[in-house]
Amino acid sequence: MKITVVGATGQIGAQVVELLTAAGHDVTAASRSSGVDAVSGDGVSAAFEGADAVVDVLNSPTLEPGPAVEFFTRSATTLLAEAKRAGVGHYVVLSIVGVGDIEADGYLRGKHVQEQMVVNSGVPYTIVRATQFHEFTEGIVGSLVVDGEVHAPDALIQPVSASEVAGVVARVATESPRDGVLNFGGPEKMSFADLARAVFAAQGEDMPVVVDPQATYFGVPLKRNSLVTDDGAELGTTRLAEWQKR
Repeated sequence: MKITVVGATGQIGAQVVELLTAAGHDVTAASRSSGVDAVSGDGVSAAFEGADAVVDVLNSPTLEPGPAVEFFTRSATTLLAEAKRAGVGHYVVLSIVGVGDIEADGYLRGKHVQEQMVVNSGVPYTIVRATQFHEFTEGIVGSLVVDGEVHAPDALIQPVSASEVAGVVARVATESPRDGVLNFGGPEKMSFADLARAVFAAQGEDMPVVVDPQATYFGVPLKRNSLVTDDGAELGTTRLAEWQKR
């Protein structure tokens, strides 16, 4: 298959390019460094020409409400129009578990807008929604520290390995479009409080952890199951403790 990966130098994109190339596919690695700009449209038409599938793993350069929504709106407008023009048979986009049910502005709202644009584009598609990556857990816990103690939301989180997410995205790109959503999460659900304890234990540190009903996830209020998969989701195999040891 001829597959174009947009966002090919990012954490997921680079791995997807490697996996698809190793499997023998004809891969176009599209990124700003290769002259492809999803916002301005530069280079997109050439990158999509003859593609059987497009993988969109672009990431917004900012979490700020206005700019993040604008980035995802403009990039999706450009990419989907070119995909339709080029007759792309499968558009795969990476998103976030729970994004459609969380009342949020900024990055999460931008991803939801992007999803809606994909669904309404007329291009055959699959949306892969993943839970939060193991690689982000230190940053997530760090954002919860207030005056020397962790204020953990009363909610669950389900860390997953980025490499396993990349594997699912690469596999889906070679399959028929679902015209729907595939949810993918880590093998274990844990409270934010337990996540914080696990992160600090791995760092050899000890910090007080309190469950705070008013605590948020980067400013976003959460329900208990906002960020975890429902029944029927695909699950990875690498637990957080195993990833930390590696």
